[in-house]
Amino acid sequence: MTELHELTAVELAGALRRGDITPTAAAAHYLARIEHHAALGAFAEVTPHAAFERADAVGRSPVRGPLHGVPLADKDLVARAGVPTRYGSLARREFVPAASDPLAAALDDAGAVNLGKTATSEFGLTGYTEPRTGRPARDPWNPANGAGGSSGGAAVAVAAGLLPFAVASDGGGSIRIPAATVGVVGLKPSRGRLPIGSGFDAPDGLAVTGPIARTVADAAFLLDALVGLAPFRYATRAPGDGPFLAAATTPPDQLRIGVTTISPWDDSEDIRVDEAASAAVEAAASALTALGHGADDARWRPRGYAELFRVLWRASAARIPLSDADLDVVEPLTAWLVRQGRGLAASDLLGALSAARVFERETIEAFAPFDAVLTPALALPPQRVGWYDGLGPERTFARQVEYAPFSSFVNVAGLPAVTVPFTRDSSGHPVSVQLIGRPGGEATILALAAQLEAVRGPLPHPPNE
Repeated sequence: MTELHELTAVELAGALRRGDITPTAAAAHYLARIEHHAALGAFAEVTPHAAFERADAVGRSPVRGPLHGVPLADKDLVARAGVPTRYGSLARREFVPAASDPLAAALDDAGAVNLGKTATSEFGLTGYTEPRTGRPARDPWNPANGAGGSSGGAAVAVAAGLLPFAVASDGGGSIRIPAATVGVVGLKPSRGRLPIGSGFDAPDGLAVTGPIARTVADAAFLLDALVGLAPFRYATRAPGDGPFLAAATTPPDQLRIGVTTISPWDDSEDIRVDEAASAAVEAAASALTALGHGADDARWRPRGYAELFRVLWRASAARIPLSDADLDVVEPLTAWLVRQGRGLAASDLLGALSAARVFERETIEAFAPFDAVLTPALALPPQRVGWYDGLGPERTFARQVEYAPFSSFVNVAGLPAVTVPFTRDSSGHPVSVQLIGRPGGEATILALAAQLEAVRGPLPHPPNE
């Protein structure tokens, strides 16, 4: 008998909409799995009582949205009324918001049943998820290793079958890094694609909302739902009829693919692409060529990126509302970032924002000859929990860049990107590649990712799942 977590999210949503499965049964199944796999550190807060109340109410109401009855969770950066929202920080350990953020409210309106909060790094500032507020998020394939970040809890929950898919956020790779680390699909939409979490919420335009899923079709289905988030928008839409899901299930025409293992950090950091990561890119390029696409060297030679991103990273931390007393409680890296950011001169920030727009234009121009650009998802294999411990701020930053040098520049350029597991390393762990699209090109990269997924074949569940 097929367990509920073995269904794709598209299958589960359809069954819930038809009434083949009740929202209460779905919530109960996933809550039991969350409890059983608590040691993986996927959740910062679990709310079973509220989940069952919500599931019962949804089950007794008419079907209105594409997420009708689907179990979901908020990343612990999203406020939900009455639920502890800690932002991964001891400075917010007692915070219980009176009102929900727009994303939480909109997902409810689309019919989702919230089960709690997935773990994140403190204020989402790092590419690993090992906050002092709880357990570290661990890779289900090897729990000795971390899960990446900052949406590490969401990625672990999806990989381990604790959620059918997850809504996360990505300001410098925070969806794609953990998704690639634990072997699931992570999609960062174009800046401006979504009505909530568009990337226009901050001056740097970096952070966007997006899906993490086990399959490309599930990620596309959730993207369709996210694009449509607005009250009463879903009265007649059935699961499966969105344009991105259609793209993910329709083979594309012959396309031109650029291929590169060059990152914009190569001139400033010691970037070494692991053999398994390079082999995955080569295998993906060969597979796409065999499918009739053209694959060529992207011949991309970016310059001047490192300094502008360092300024933007510090400036983003400066916006966090932390008092001097809070800065004595937060993690040392967070305190350093906030103080550094608040000390930036206006000319430094304006110069970095101007340089970012130049980098955006030049990157779009460099990638314009291609329908999509193929890169490694990560440069290194998953690293042990604690790999970042005991390092100073600058070295911590450099180590994150060494691990994931192909992520943050996509946010600066505002482009869509998807990571998809394609090969496996010598230990059997999935190795992912990244496809970067043109502005607004989510449909194209989803179609290509689905083709790679089909070539790869079914990916087994993690042994610790």
